[in-house]
Amino acid sequence: MDKFTVLTAIAAPLPEENIDTDKIIPARFLKTTKRSGLGVHAFDGMRYRPDGTENPDFVLNREPYRKAEILITYDNLGCGSSREHAPWALLDFGIRCVIAPSFADIFNNNCFKNGILPIALPREVCTELMDDARQGANSRLTVDLARQVIIRPDGREVPFDVDPLRRQLLLEGLDDIGQTLQHEKAITTFEQRRAQAQPWIPHIVLD
Repeated sequence: MDKFTVLTAIAAPLPEENIDTDKIIPARFLKTTKRSGLGVHAFDGMRYRPDGTENPDFVLNREPYRKAEILITYDNLGCGSSREHAPWALLDFGIRCVIAPSFADIFNNNCFKNGILPIALPREVCTELMDDARQGANSRLTVDLARQVIIRPDGREVPFDVDPLRRQLLLEGLDDIGQTLQHEKAITTFEQRRAQAQPWIPHIVLD
């Protein structure tokens, strides 16, 4: 998982509530177990017309937001099903940070597990950041995870809270597997000793 330290990027304003995981990545694209290749289908029903052409009114189809790495929405982002494909699709599109007044719990957890930082801020603050984002390519937001602040284009800072453990894992780029591998030496030693004492029991080898 890529580390998340300081992100300075274009932010895309999407002023909608209750954007569910089916809107983020429709169910018909869930046949894959790979994390890559889903970005082209992110927000498929909103990005494309029935004939497959792009919807020019959708924010991520417009410059400079095609290159957005921050997405700002309203309440209850990621509601609906628990599909982990939703953050996979966002990440594959290029989104590393999502900002909203609230998130569905499972979606929130899945974001952290996949290297996306979800930031919960009051609705009025989200509206102000959307106004910043509408200024285009010359108006970038900076998200400093170490300091836990968002720096607006005019230099003003917006503080945010994040769970200390999750913050540290993002800073170090550690997912669940990465956390386990931190204890690789101890696990290997334990399994070697168990194999010697109880050779009939299958043991784990971390390769």
